[in-house]
Amino acid sequence: MVSFFRRKKPATSPSERRYSTEELAAAFPDALPAAESATVEAEPAADELTAAAPVASAVAQQTIAAPARVEAAVVEPEANAGTPTPSLEARAAAPVARHVAVVAPAPIPTPGPKPEPVIASAPAPADDLSVSTPASTPASTPSVATSIDKPAALPGKMGWRERLRGTALARSFGGLFHGNPKLDDALLDEIETALIIADVGVTATTDLVEDLRKRMKAREFADANALLKALRADLIALLAPVAVPLRVDPDAKPFVILTVGVNGVGKTTTIGKLARRLKGEGRSLMLAAGDTFRAAAVAQLQSWGERNGVPVIAQGQNADAASVAFDALQAAKARGIQVLIADTAGRLHTQQGLMAELGKIKRVIRKLDDNAPHEVLMVIDGTTGQNALSQLRQFHAAVEVTGLVVTKLDGTAKGGVVFALAREFGIPIRFAGIGERPEDLRVFDAEAFVDALLPESLGA
Repeated sequence: MVSFFRRKKPATSPSERRYSTEELAAAFPDALPAAESATVEAEPAADELTAAAPVASAVAQQTIAAPARVEAAVVEPEANAGTPTPSLEARAAAPVARHVAVVAPAPIPTPGPKPEPVIASAPAPADDLSVSTPASTPASTPSVATSIDKPAALPGKMGWRERLRGTALARSFGGLFHGNPKLDDALLDEIETALIIADVGVTATTDLVEDLRKRMKAREFADANALLKALRADLIALLAPVAVPLRVDPDAKPFVILTVGVNGVGKTTTIGKLARRLKGEGRSLMLAAGDTFRAAAVAQLQSWGERNGVPVIAQGQNADAASVAFDALQAAKARGIQVLIADTAGRLHTQQGLMAELGKIKRVIRKLDDNAPHEVLMVIDGTTGQNALSQLRQFHAAVEVTGLVVTKLDGTAKGGVVFALAREFGIPIRFAGIGERPEDLRVFDAEAFVDALLPESLGA
C-alpha cells in the first residue's frame, strides 16, 4: 500500500534535456561564430570567451553608458510529430545554433544644471512673538523664538487678582461663595477645609475658624456676606505685621544682600529682577556670582548683569563662594557701590555640611564689614507647601534670615503657605513673584494679596 504512493519520478526525455556551454563546446570544437553585426552563430569556446573579456572591458570603459547586457538563448531544433527523437550522437553531428544578442547600451542623458532651491520668505512675526536672529545664523535661515513673552501683570490690585486667581485657595473660595450660601456651621466647615488644603496650616486655620464660629454664635454676622468680610479682615490682620518692604540703609556702603534658598526656587532670577528694581531707583549696584556649583549659574547672573547694566564679580566653576563674596565686597567698597547682592548655591536644608558653608560666607564677609550682610533674603517657592516651614527653620538657624521672597505664586501654588510662614516666624515678607517679567516682582501687599484670593462679593 505504501509503495503505491511512492511513484517513480518520470525520467526526463532527451529532447527536454538542457546542455551546458562546456558540453556544447566539447561536442562542437570546430564551430566558429559567424561575423554578423548583431547575431553570432554557434557559441564560442571557453578560451575564446576568456580572451574576449579584456576587449569587452576596454569597450565598456570607453562607453559613458551602463555596461552592455548580453542575453544568450539556446535554440533547440523542434521535434516534428512522428519523427523519432535523435540520439546524442546524431545530435552531435548537427550543429546547434546559438544566438547571442548584443544589446547596445542606451546613452545616458547629460544632466543639466541643477535648479537652485527656492526658499520662501518667513512670515512676519506677530506682536506677541519675539524673533531673535543670532549673528552667526545665515540670512537664508530664519530663526523664530519658541517662547511667547507673557506681558507684565496689571498695576495695583487688578494685577494681583489676575495672577493669583489660579491658586487653590482662590479657586476654593470662589466656588464656596459663588452663590448665596447659608450661614451655618457647614459653611464654616467648608472654609476650614479650604484653608487646610491650601497649606495655611492646622494651627492658623483652627484659630481663624474658631474665632469666626464664636462671632457667628454671638450673632455678629447677618448673612454670609458679612462672614466673608470678617474672614477678609482676619486674613489681612494675619499678614499685615510681615508686609514690610525692603529699606536700603544709606549709611551702609555697600548695603550687602545675601540671598539663600533651596534648589530651584528662583534665587538667580530674583536677583536679576531685584537688581532692575534697585537700578530703576537710581542706586548703584554690583552682583556677586556666588553660585559656583550649578552649571551655567554664573553665566545666567552675568546675563542679568549685562541686561541691567550692572557689574558682576565672578570666578571660575567650583570656586569658593566665600572668596567670591569677599572679592565682591572689596570691589564694591573701592568703587563706592551702594548695594551689593550676593548669590549662593541652592542647597537642601537637611544637609548640615552645606548649611555650614552659608555660615562660612557670612563670617568671611564680616572680616571687611562687621554689619554685613545687612539683609539675608531667603527665596521660597510658593508651590512648596508646608515643607517651606522646615526650610525656613533650618536656614534661619544657620544665617538668621531677615526677609522673605515668595516666588511662583502665579502658577499652581496653593497660596496658603504665606499665612503659615507669617504666623510661625513673623519674618518680613519683602517681595512676591507673580510672573516671569522683571516688573512682576512686587513689593508684598497684604491687602492686595488677600483680595486676590477672596471674591469681591457673593456671586462674584
